[in-house]
Parts: sequence; C-alpha cells; structure tokens
Amino acid sequence: MKHLLQIFVYLPLLAFFISLFIDKKKEKSLANIAIASIGLHSLVLLIIAVLWMLDKFITIDYKHLVLYKSEKFEFFINFYFDTTTAVYALVGSLISLSVTVFSKYYMHRDEGFKRFFNTLLFFYLGYNFVIFSGNFETLFIGWEILGLTSFLLIAFYRDRYLPVKNGLKVISLYRLGDVCLIVAMWMAHHIFHKNITFNELHNAVFLNEVIAEHPLYIQTMCLLIVIAVSIKSAQLPFSSWLARAMEGPTVSSAIFYGSLSVHLGVFLLIRTFPLWNNILLIKVVLIAIGIFTSIIASGIASVQSSVKTQIAYSSITQIGIMFIEVALGFHILALVHFAGNAFLRTYQLLVSPSVLGYLIHDMVFSHVPTQHASENTTIAKLKNTIFILNIREWNVDIFLYNFLWKPFKWIGNRFNFIDKSISIAIISLLFLTGILHIILDEFLPTSVILYLDVLYAFLAFIFIVKAFTERKNAIRAWLHIIGSQLLIALAISMNEHIDFFHIFLYLSGILVAAIVGLVCLLRIKAIDNDISLNQFHGYAHEQKGIAALFLICCLALLGFPLTPTFIGIDLLFTYIHTHETLLIICIALGFILIEVAVLRIYARIFLGQHKKAYHPIAYRSS
Repeated sequence: MKHLLQIFVYLPLLAFFISLFIDKKKEKSLANIAIASIGLHSLVLLIIAVLWMLDKFITIDYKHLVLYKSEKFEFFINFYFDTTTAVYALVGSLISLSVTVFSKYYMHRDEGFKRFFNTLLFFYLGYNFVIFSGNFETLFIGWEILGLTSFLLIAFYRDRYLPVKNGLKVISLYRLGDVCLIVAMWMAHHIFHKNITFNELHNAVFLNEVIAEHPLYIQTMCLLIVIAVSIKSAQLPFSSWLARAMEGPTVSSAIFYGSLSVHLGVFLLIRTFPLWNNILLIKVVLIAIGIFTSIIASGIASVQSSVKTQIAYSSITQIGIMFIEVALGFHILALVHFAGNAFLRTYQLLVSPSVLGYLIHDMVFSHVPTQHASENTTIAKLKNTIFILNIREWNVDIFLYNFLWKPFKWIGNRFNFIDKSISIAIISLLFLTGILHIILDEFLPTSVILYLDVLYAFLAFIFIVKAFTERKNAIRAWLHIIGSQLLIALAISMNEHIDFFHIFLYLSGILVAAIVGLVCLLRIKAIDNDISLNQFHGYAHEQKGIAALFLICCLALLGFPLTPTFIGIDLLFTYIHTHETLLIICIALGFILIEVAVLRIYARIFLGQHKKAYHPIAYRSS
C-alpha cells in the first residue's frame, strides 16, 4: 500500500500540467479537470484510508525517490502516512473539492478564470507535499509551493494596488518563516549527521542520545520551528497578515486562509512533537503564544467591520487554542478541533457575500441603533482603550515594520557608496582573489580565509539589502541580486574543500534565470525607457508572455523546486559548520530578503494598474 502514496502527489501535478495547455476560454474544461482530479484524489484517499484502518492503523514510511546522493549527503523524497496525515488529507480533499465546485460558478466569466484554477491545482499539489511528507526536505517543497500560490492568489486582482501590496507583505513574512525552517534543516543535518525522517524521530533511544549530546542546538532548532509555524498560522506577533490576505477572491480565502494553509503550522508542530516534547521552554513558549493570540485575536474579531476580517481573526483565535492543545499533548483533540474549525471557516467565507447582503437589508429596513450612555469610570476608560487597540489591531503592522523591515532599509540607505566605481573595483578585486584561491589550490593563508568567507557573505547580504531598497532602476536591483548569489557561492567555497559539482548545482538554475530575467527587463525598458521601482507599471496587461517568463526566472533564481538550485541550496548549507555563527547569520539574513527583493521587482514592473490607464486608483481597502 505504501507505493500508492505517490498518487497523492502525481495526480494533482498531472492535472496542473494539463490545465496549463487548455485555452482560457474553455471554462468548463478547466473546471471539470480540477473537479475530476480532486474528486478522484478524494476517492483514492478514502479507499486507502479504509485499507489503512483495516491494517490496524499501521504507520507507513516510504522512501520514494533519491534525487541526489553523495558520501555525506542524501536528498530524497519521503512519504509518510499516519493518523495526522489521514485527518489533514481527508479534510483537505473534501474542502478542496467543495471549493472547486463552488469556484466553477463563482469565478464564471472572470478574466483570470484559468489563472485561478491553475493556481488552485498548484496549491493542492503543495498541500499534499506537506501533509504526506516524511522528512523536512519533502515538506519544504510543499511549503515553498504554498508560499508562492499565496502570493499569486492574494495578488489575483493584479490591476489593483492593494492586493499586490498585501501580497508582498504576506510573502515577506512567509519568507522569514521559510528561512527559519531552512536553518532548522541545516541544524538537523549537523545534529543527526543525516537526512532525518519524521519516523526516526519516534525512536526514543536514538533521539534522547542526540538531545543529550546537543541540548543547546536542539533547543535553537525547535525555537526556529516555532517561529516558522507561528508565521504560517498567523500567531502573534505575526497575526496581521491573515486579514491582509483576504484581498484575493473569496473562494481562495476560504480554502487558504480559512481552512487549510493556515492550519499547517499545527501540522508541523504535531510532526516534530517528539523533538521538543521534553523541552519545557518550547512548551511554555507555545502555550504563551496560544493564550495571548487567542485573547487578543478574539478581541480584534469582535470589532471588525469586514466579514472576512472577522472570520480571519476568529480562525486565528482557534488556532491559538490548537497550539495549546498540541503543547499539552492532546493531539487527537487538536485534530478534531482542526477539522471542525476548517469546515466552519470554509462555510462562513463561502456564504459571507450572502450574509452581508442580508445584513445590509436588515440595516436599511429594520435596524434600530443601540443607545449607549456615556461613562467616565476607570473601567469604562479601560474598555474604550482596549476597543481602540482592537480597532487598530494592536498596531502589530507598525511593530513589524519598525522592528523587522525598517532596520534593513536603514542599512541599505547607509551603503549607497557600494554602487560607486571605486567600490565596484574593490569588490571585483576581492572576488577575483577568492576565485584565484580556489583555482590555485589555496594560496592564501588559513588566517585570511577565516575572515574572507564571512566578508563575502556580508557583502552578499549588503547586495541583497541594496536590491531590497532600490527605488530607481530595476536592472540595477537585478544585478545586485545576481552578484549576491555569486558571493554566497564563493563564501561557502572558501569555507572548506567543496565538491564543485555542488556549486554547479547551486548556480545552474541561478545563472540561466539571471540572464533570461535580465533580457526580459531590457525588453520592458525598450518600450518607454521607464523601469523604475517607485511605482507599479502593470506591464502584465500588454506583455503577458514576458511577465510569465520573468516570474519563472524569479522562481528559479530563488531556488524554487524548478531547477537543481533547490538541491544545491541544501547541499551548500551542509558545508557551513555549526560553530560558524557569523557566516550562517549573514547568509540567513540574505535569504530572508532575497525573495522579497526579487518578487518586489516582478510586482512593481508587471503588476498593478497599467500606467496608460487614467481612471482613479483605489489605494485603500474597501
């Protein structure tokens, strides 16, 4: 039966590729392919679930495909099936099928009908990768797909300012969680000395020996996982993104942010429970996050004027309670809670337009405003203060901007000299020195190398920050990003004797994407010689082919699972040792910002209202 698990990934993947080649005018065919594939997926899942129950709920661990293997490293796709997988898979398939059928009529005659169903099938592929994953690498493939589809669905109405802006906000926070997960994977490689599977985490003897040997590293790894799951499940202080994500179509909000994607943080906590079960600090942090998020989110939900925002914060409240349940070991209760909350929020979001219509009708014809007497007591003032804080969503957005993104902008503005000729000459000389050191078999002394690798990583970080803050020229920002990737490869190559095939894997997708992406930007610049990042240009309206090609280049440059770069990133991280703190900090910070910088270029150049349109632009949410 374990060989059947691959069906749950290959079926949505096949449906996605078929949908790409169907004409956008054939709405019925597009919708029917999505419905048929998800329906068949649900049917196969039910059959396997019954067979699994008859087999006494035995855990299935299946090493499906080895993508790359060397003496010290093995990258393989691993599938896993247990109670948690069964619940998430059954709930996900039923909700996805319901929403897909609903979308067939809801999205009828929408200009982006095909784009929506393509993205929906791609999302379903990523969701199944996550819940059927048997190791961190397989899970991360799905995790990345979900992040991309989130951005595409939030910015679905790409001719409007706010959906695109909010899409960038969400993907920026997602990227922080992604990098925390990457660093946790890096630590797992060095702690366990292999690609650890989730099934092996249940080996108590083996796990206790490792925890006793590396207690501090295990705690750090678990804290990074907690940050990643808190962002994914919109827990404090990262809760504000969920309401911003509701800018997409209601059907995507129902399947993504009401039911499935937002609950994957709870899924990862259950998967990694054996790792942090005996660490009191992690349990206290999770319970604290759950309590504070539930209290504050419920207050925010009670004062929101938007139905979708109310539902978003209500869902955040319930997920906070699930965090507490998982921390206390009540996993079956958490799974039941997940199923109930997912179905409820999906239903609420799908009927929200109708409910809103009924409420407006009631307000117009039979609403009587409540008379409130003014009070001047201390309790009344406290209630009013909390009310205002709830209205302002406790200023979480401002907090994140000031403490998360503003420092990077400040750093970028302080390094403007990096673009001057003398700075470029010095950096080029340093780069050539590193290349010669590798070619001539280490002609530099060891004491110099210890500082050079950190220097290259720091310069790569500065290049990415400059691309992140660039406002005038998209081509300059793109070149900064290319330079940063070359410097990262050089920094890790200086670290120790590295297999050059691993460098080739890392740079193979990056260099091709960099060249093709540069050509795309030059083609756009040739149109009206305006390629600044101060505004949205909306070239996707007239240059759909170039826009799609540039998006693929962006994904390849970021190491999305399209090219060998995805494996190359994991390989290069294995050459960074746990004692090299400065090196991993510089590279991790760079990886946080690079996706935001790259997708910002794509969004500014190709999304938003086209500059030739002269009707007013809505800069505020309705």
